[in-house]
Parts: sequence; C-alpha cells; structure tokens
Amino acid sequence: MRRTRKAGNAVIGTVSAVALCSGAWLLSSGSASHPPPQPSAAQAARTPDTGRTGRATAPSTGEHGTAPLPPSPPDRVRIPAIGVDTPLMGLGLTRQGSLDVPPPERKNLAGWYEAGTTPGERGTAIVAGHVDNKEGPAVFYELGALRKGRTIEVERRDGSVAVFTVHANEVYDAADFPDEKVYGAASRPELRVITCGGKYSKQTGYQGNVVVFAHLTAVR
Repeated sequence: MRRTRKAGNAVIGTVSAVALCSGAWLLSSGSASHPPPQPSAAQAARTPDTGRTGRATAPSTGEHGTAPLPPSPPDRVRIPAIGVDTPLMGLGLTRQGSLDVPPPERKNLAGWYEAGTTPGERGTAIVAGHVDNKEGPAVFYELGALRKGRTIEVERRDGSVAVFTVHANEVYDAADFPDEKVYGAASRPELRVITCGGKYSKQTGYQGNVVVFAHLTAVR
C-alpha cells in the first residue's frame, strides 16, 4: 500500500529485527557460529562535545556536506565497498507502526521509506533490507563491515546520483533501539541504511539492528 509522501519519519516505531530477518539461514545451515559482520566500536559516532553552556553539540563528521537536492524518488542504491548494487522499492509501515521490509524471498532487493524524505533532500532518508533469508546471505549481509568514510550512491529518478559519506555504523539491541537518533529530523541531507544484527537466538533470530549513518557529500 502506497502512502502519501512527507508523512514524516516520526511516525515510525522501532524496526522489528524479526521482520527484517529471522536468521533462518543461520539456523538451517548450522552456520550460527559464523554470523554476518557487526560494526566495531571504532565505527560508532563520535561522542558529542559539551561546551561551556553544558549543552551537547553535534558530533563532528569531518565533512561539510553539500547543498540539498529537490525531492525525487530513488531507484537504486550502490555501496561499492561491500559489493551492493540493488534496486529500491517503496516501503510503508506495518500495522504495528514499524517500518515494513521487502519480501523475504527477494533477498537482493532493498527498500526506502516512501512517506518520508527522499535521499538527497534535506532531512533523514531511510533505506532497509534483509541480512539473509532461508537461502543464504541477502543484500545487506556485509553492512556491518562498512567503515567510516566509505560512500553510498543513490540513483534518483530525476537522473541525479546522490553520493553519501558514512560517518557512523552502529548496532543496537531491539529493546534499546534509538528511534529519535535513527529517524529524527536532520538539518542537512542524511541517509540511514538498516538491516538485522546484534545477538542471535535460535528461538527468535537476530536481536537487534545494524544502522549506517551517512550524509550527502556530492551529486553527479
């Protein structure tokens, strides 16, 4: 079901790790001892500095970014460092208010939250995809290995390519998923790429999510 764009990311509830992937491949293949890579502490966002006023200031990313683009739906996302080159489908929300996901049988398909910001626009755009399915690794299996400074390219329907630079890669337990940090408004064009991650249970699958944080640094 399509939703009117610009409903805003604030309506998204916590992403369901079970919806993104139950870990069926790890369980059926006996590969639970070899889970997908997880981001190290070195790839986390820098701790905000505190000035004399005592107020926390935004963490430095080392990049000034570039001017926002006008709205345009994305058609494809590429992450060269981890071999991702995949089409994008539009995603809505589940009845529970969490972000929906691509069909699990389409393991090489990712999606974007089409009721929110388009990638390259001012604000926070959301892309999500599976880490695996019962057949094996899926589109974002290597997402946890993505390092700061790597780029993410988004092909837009207007013919432009929005290039984002990664400034953090973090993993969260589902119970402590930071909705505001991930989905909250941004004053510049930002991108979040989300998949399953964290601890793994044979009973319930992955217990959390890997989230890559990136910001617009070039346009082609």
